[in-house]
Amino acid sequence: VQLQASGGGSVQAGGSLRLSCAASGSIFFFDLWDMGWYRQAPGKQRELVAAVTGSESTNGSGSTVYAESVKGRVTVSRDNAKKMMDLRMSSLEPEDTAVYYCNIRRMAGPEYWGQGTLVTVSS
Repeated sequence: VQLQASGGGSVQAGGSLRLSCAASGSIFFFDLWDMGWYRQAPGKQRELVAAVTGSESTNGSGSTVYAESVKGRVTVSRDNAKKMMDLRMSSLEPEDTAVYYCNIRRMAGPEYWGQGTLVTVSS
């Protein structure tokens, strides 16, 4: 299983970016998988940015959750047919600078991580 994250780059504060995560390999019943974006800034722990549930979730498929720091500025979405997940970010702030990772998981495992894509926001 491979997760390919793309779309990172350098933007000025107030700008926008769209990150994409494409899953490939032996992933069956993709709609069952929970998907999420995490980020890790230098010297900090990895944190959840946004997640969208799969159909195993008790919240139902497509339920979303966002970190408080990004609410209102970020939208996560998934396309099960394409095995992809997007993260649309706007009004970016220097504090959003980090390596962004995509993650997929089943409730009882397994779990996979992408290689990360760097987002740099300058003031």
